[in-house]
Amino acid sequence: MTFLALTWLAAATFAGITAAGCAPLVRESPVREPAREFRGVWVATVANIDWPSKPGLSTADQKKELLALLDRAVQLKLNAVLFQVRPACDAFYNSKFEPWSEYLTGTMGRAPQPFYDPLAFAVEQAHARGLELHAWFNPFRAHHFQTVSPIAASHISRTHPDLVRSYGKYLWLDPGEPAVRDYSLSVVLDVVKRYDVDGIHFDDYFYPYKEKGANGKDVDFPDEASWRKFGVRGKLGRDDWRRQNVNEFVERVYKSIKTLKPWVKFGISPFGIWRPGNPPQIRGYDAYAKLYADSRQWLVNGWVDYLAPQLYWTNDSKEQSFSALLDWWSHQNPKGREIFSGIAASNAGKWPPEEIPNQIRLTRKQPGAGGYILYSLKSLQTNPALEQSLEHDLNVQPALPPSARRPSKSPLTP
Repeated sequence: MTFLALTWLAAATFAGITAAGCAPLVRESPVREPAREFRGVWVATVANIDWPSKPGLSTADQKKELLALLDRAVQLKLNAVLFQVRPACDAFYNSKFEPWSEYLTGTMGRAPQPFYDPLAFAVEQAHARGLELHAWFNPFRAHHFQTVSPIAASHISRTHPDLVRSYGKYLWLDPGEPAVRDYSLSVVLDVVKRYDVDGIHFDDYFYPYKEKGANGKDVDFPDEASWRKFGVRGKLGRDDWRRQNVNEFVERVYKSIKTLKPWVKFGISPFGIWRPGNPPQIRGYDAYAKLYADSRQWLVNGWVDYLAPQLYWTNDSKEQSFSALLDWWSHQNPKGREIFSGIAASNAGKWPPEEIPNQIRLTRKQPGAGGYILYSLKSLQTNPALEQSLEHDLNVQPALPPSARRPSKSPLTP
């Protein structure tokens, strides 16, 4: 039995002992809780969405805010935090590849003072609370338009401008350049090697969402140079070549992580619709055709430990039904990987109060689904009704996350 399980068992036993020293009372939970269920929450650092509350806070204030977030996750009986450590080729940890994030210190490239490493601190404090910590990366976004400080000299747009493309308001690494895929893989593996993270996580950004031109039509991603160098003489058309670039990267990330630390999980949270028409009533954005993200293939080939499609719609939305999409994804899984529901807690104030609790209940009833991830922690804090439902109704008992192959010494062991 793991340290975390023993801790919960001891706490439950102690709670059942009466003041008179009687034997523990056996209490039946009002809901049947799964023995293992992934209960995750995203903590976004880009644009200071979740943490820190603003750039340039003191080290003491940053730590205080982060501890409060982790404590709240424990109170809600969640068991995993997906912590954004690389919003746009910048770092929330001490990186030899990329500059410190502006969202942390107010100036790109400036380290926290007094110095500390936020990722190392987050891992340590999450594990002390029985939480998994998954390091969340954006693999190809290079610069966000909302930043205000100068781009640091160590940023890849300065050191290797040939690998970077300007697209809309953003800068992007070009996935068609083999050197880009090598570089982003090196950034990920550096974290796997040096930090005791429980997982590596990507969200839905691979090739970027389409930008609009002055005429309102989609502008194509400017990868003509890499297409001419690496794609045009091949057997694939340009769209299939783009998908192959992403597929090759995802497969390499998965296999490289497993070579280094087989117990570290690799998960992706793609756009919730693979392709319109899957299942038949589904309509909407085609991530396969427009983001060049063949997320179904990653699952079918077993290149992830978990897939958490972003099912950011209500259940009664016929053309984007939460339950229909969850059921479809759960049947695209011949390798038996974990399927988690990505749930839009950010919509809690817009939807009927029972919508998100019902989505969690549907996830628990769906064969093949093993948990959920909520976007994001700040959204929970601004929706007390949802927090109350999680704490007192949905998550009456703690749950262990799905198991992973670990060495004999678990990071949860003191």
